[in-house]
Amino acid sequence: MRSKIVAGNWKMNKNLEETEDLLVELAAKLPDTKAEVMVAPTFVNLAAAVRNLEASRIEVIAQNMHFAESGAYTGEISADMLLNIGVDTCIIGHSERRAYFGETDEILAKKVRTALEKGIRVMFCFGEELEDRKSGNHFNVVENQLKNALFSLDKTDWSKIILAYEPVWAIGTGETASPEQAQEMHAFIRKVISDVYDSSVASNVSILYGGSVKPGNAEEIFSKPDVDGGLIGGASLVSDDFVAIIKAI
Repeated sequence: MRSKIVAGNWKMNKNLEETEDLLVELAAKLPDTKAEVMVAPTFVNLAAAVRNLEASRIEVIAQNMHFAESGAYTGEISADMLLNIGVDTCIIGHSERRAYFGETDEILAKKVRTALEKGIRVMFCFGEELEDRKSGNHFNVVENQLKNALFSLDKTDWSKIILAYEPVWAIGTGETASPEQAQEMHAFIRKVISDVYDSSVASNVSILYGGSVKPGNAEEIFSKPDVDGGLIGGASLVSDDFVAIIKAI
């Protein structure tokens, strides 16, 4: 049975003191839920976050990682470095990494493979641009992103995969795919996976929605049968908002 998940991507926000304050608030306010709750602070605060949440159900995850084990990759972080501080889930393929840092499907496929080989669970992000949606090409774009990065994996690898569908036009814009649009895409994703692998893989993978999820729209989005939670941006930086979203799952 697939997991319900609510994950907060804090991006390049919160210094150490602010991070620790927010973690204390979240740990104290965390509602009774069967969902997995995750937060992804910036790299320099990951180790402190792990220490601060030792007694909490909240999991600390990373925003990114490199595909190499070590070497001359200035500014990068390896899978072993994450594991060494107690982080074993990583976001890979976020649209901001694709757009601002030139991460291609080929690069992302290498990152996914390295993560899985090291025992790191992957939260793989993907989604279409606004022009793709307007032209009706959004299904093809999403299918190709999945195919190029994930469809060479073995069936057994999918137990370590979380999918996060994030229409790029809805990230940080205030625009949100309607619950019906989210459900339509999530159902399509399951069909594609079922066609390539089988219905068991498709029905057991958690598919999150990301894109301007807020307390006011979370419950309706999460109520859709193929939406298993959310990857939350700005709203995860405010404890009351993030808690309200967790309660909506």
